[in-house]
Amino acid sequence: MFVLATVHGAGEAAEKLGVIAVALLASVFVLGRPRWLGAQARSWRSAAVLGALVLTPVLLVVAVWDTSPLVHLRHHRAEAGAAIVVGLAIVAALVAAFRRRPAWLAFAAVACVPFRLPISTGGTTSNLLVPLYLVVGAGALAYVLEGRDPDSDVDEAGPGRLEWLLLASVVLYAVQDAYSGNFTKGLENVVFFYVPFALLFALLRRLRWPRELLLVCAGIAAVEAVLFSGVGFVEYATKHLLLNPSVVQANDYDNYFRVNSLFFDPSIYGRFLAIVMIVVMTAVLWSRSPRIVAAGGLILLWLLGGLVTSFSQSSIAALLLGLAVLAAYRWNVRDTVLVCVALLALGAVVVLLAPAHSHLGLGSGSTGADNATSGRYSLIKNGLDLFAHRPIEGYGSGSFSTEYSAHHLTASADSVASASHTIPITVAAEQGLIGLALYVALLIAAFGRLFAGAQRSPARIAVAAAFAALVLHTFTYADFLEDPITWTLLAVGASLALAQRARPAARVGTAAPQPADVLDAAPA
Repeated sequence: MFVLATVHGAGEAAEKLGVIAVALLASVFVLGRPRWLGAQARSWRSAAVLGALVLTPVLLVVAVWDTSPLVHLRHHRAEAGAAIVVGLAIVAALVAAFRRRPAWLAFAAVACVPFRLPISTGGTTSNLLVPLYLVVGAGALAYVLEGRDPDSDVDEAGPGRLEWLLLASVVLYAVQDAYSGNFTKGLENVVFFYVPFALLFALLRRLRWPRELLLVCAGIAAVEAVLFSGVGFVEYATKHLLLNPSVVQANDYDNYFRVNSLFFDPSIYGRFLAIVMIVVMTAVLWSRSPRIVAAGGLILLWLLGGLVTSFSQSSIAALLLGLAVLAAYRWNVRDTVLVCVALLALGAVVVLLAPAHSHLGLGSGSTGADNATSGRYSLIKNGLDLFAHRPIEGYGSGSFSTEYSAHHLTASADSVASASHTIPITVAAEQGLIGLALYVALLIAAFGRLFAGAQRSPARIAVAAAFAALVLHTFTYADFLEDPITWTLLAVGASLALAQRARPAARVGTAAPQPADVLDAAPA
C-alpha cells in the first residue's frame, strides 16, 4: 500500500476507493440489522466492523506518511513500537472491561467525548479525539468477540429512516471526496470523524439505557463541565490560555478575553457547557427532590459563569433554545412561544436604540454585518456564491476552505476561511443540492425520532432539547457530523425511542415514570 501510494495517479485512485470502501463498511454497522440479510446479518456486521477497523488506520497512515510526526516515528522505531504496544494494551483492557460490563462503554464514551489532542496531518494541525478512538475501537472489537446480538428492542427493530440517512450521509461524503479540490481534508474527515463516530452511534444505540445508566452518564458529563469551567476561571483570572495560541493572538485584538479551557476553541467549549446545562436543567425541572434542585441550581450557576467567560454567542443562543424546548414540555407551548417572542422583541428594541453597544453597525453595510457576526456575513455570502457556481454536485467534501480562498480571498487571508461557520452553507458549497437535500432529510428524520412521544420521558426531552441546541449551534459555528456529541445524542435518543415504542401500550400510557426516565418526575 505504501508503494502504491507513492505512484502518481494509481496511489490517489487507491486512496479514493479506500475512503469509499471504509465508509461502506462502517455504514453496514450503522444500519443495525437489515432484514434482507436474515440470519447472516450478525456475520456481515462483524466482518464490516473488522474491515473498517483495519482499513481506517491504513488510509490514515498512507495519508500522513510524509508528515513530520510520522517521519519522526519512522526514524525512531523504538518510540513507535512502544506507542503501538501501549495503545494495544489499553484497547485490550477496554475490550475485556466492555465484554464483562457493556454499560462501561457508555461511561467511557461520555467521559472521553471532550478530550482532544493536537495532531499534525497533511501540513495542518487537527484536534483529534484520540481517547475516544481507543474506546470506539475497543467497543467494536468487543462486539465482534461477543459472537451474537443481545435480545434487545433496538436490534429487533432494525434500521429506520434515521439509520438509512446516516448511512447515506457517510457514503455520499466519501464519494464526493473523490472529486474534491482538497482530497486530504475530506479523507481526514472520513477517517477521523465519520467512520469512528458511525461505529460509536451503532455501539451506543444497541445498549439498553435504564435510569441508572442515564444518571451516571449525566453525572460524568456534569463533573467534567464543572472541572472545565474551573480551568476556564483560572485562565480568565490570569489572562493566560493553557491551549490554542491562535485564540491567544485573537485576544490581543479584542476588548474582552475569551477562554477555551481545554477545548482549543472557545465555541466548542461553550457548546459542551450548553449541552450539559440543558441536561442539568432537565433534572432541576422534573425532580421532586429539593436536594437535587438545589445542587442542580448551584451547578447551573457555576457553568453559566464558565459559558460567559467563553464569550461564545452561538453557545448562549443554543442554550436559550434548549431551555425554551424544556419550558415548552414542562409547562406549555403557547406560553413559551409568547415569552420567546417578547424577549426577541425586547432584543430588537435594544439593537435599534443602541446599535453601537450591541456591536451592530446598521448603516455600514457588509462591514457592519461582519462586525456583528464576527466575519460570518462574508463567509455566508461568499459561500452562497460558491454554491451558485456548482449547485448540483458542489466542489467536493472538505473543499470549502480551498475553494473559498481560490475564489474570494488573497493569500494573506487564507486562514480566515477555515470553515463557513454555518453548516448548511458548508454542505451547499461542498456537496451541492444532492448533499443539501440529504442533510435536510437527515434533520427531519432526527427531529422526528427524538421528539415523537418525548413528552412521556424526561430523559428523551433532555436529549431532544440538547440536540435542538446543538443544531442551532452548527448554524452559527461549525461541526455537525464531525462532532461526536451529535452521534451520541442521536444514538441515545434513538435507543430510548425504540425502547419506549416496544413497551406495552398500557404501560406507555400511564403517568408513572418509566425506567428510561432520567429522574423520578411528576407529570408535567
